[in-house]
Amino acid sequence: MTAKQERGLNEGMARHGLQFQPSPVDFVALFGRDAPTVLEIGFGMGMTTAEIAGMQQDTNFIAVEVHPPGVGNLCNLLDEHELTNVRVMEHDAVEVLTHMIAPNSLAGAHIYFPDPWHKKRHNKRRLVQPPLVALLASRLRPDGYLHLATDWVPYAEQMLEVLSGEPTLKNTVADYAPRPEWRPETKFERRGLKLGHEVRDLLFRKW
Repeated sequence: MTAKQERGLNEGMARHGLQFQPSPVDFVALFGRDAPTVLEIGFGMGMTTAEIAGMQQDTNFIAVEVHPPGVGNLCNLLDEHELTNVRVMEHDAVEVLTHMIAPNSLAGAHIYFPDPWHKKRHNKRRLVQPPLVALLASRLRPDGYLHLATDWVPYAEQMLEVLSGEPTLKNTVADYAPRPEWRPETKFERRGLKLGHEVRDLLFRKW
């Protein structure tokens, strides 16, 4: 962690942070307005999160990450761009979803480039599994969306199978979606493309 990221973690979280609580969050009270709220799981260093939040300032974002340098970096980005529509959490996403997000409350959820756990024996560690998808779907409001992206095709295939198996979700296309205009191309994505990886987006909506 750099000194700047540490300052972001220690000082920025006082402005942008949201602490874990074992009860549902009141989004209107949290953001001081009534607006659609989107959850992002695993935002990495936060560049994409900040860019999306800057483009969609009429939307609230709750961004969850367990990596402290990324948390500090996102807080710094929010300060630099004077963004007030993001709340940052350093916590386990499953616990956040289970305890802090009320059913049928989210307008959307983002999971971008989660760790693919390339080795077959490690596939069970992948984030996108049926229990998580079912929990996420229960927190989406009707017509809420779930948007995933990966540059690892075997993981994309697993994601497509898992999401297609959730009865409350419906694919917006036949299989993989074009990259939506709201998701900027990431540094990680560009690196993957240079290595010959194929990026896949998945966009499902709740019935």
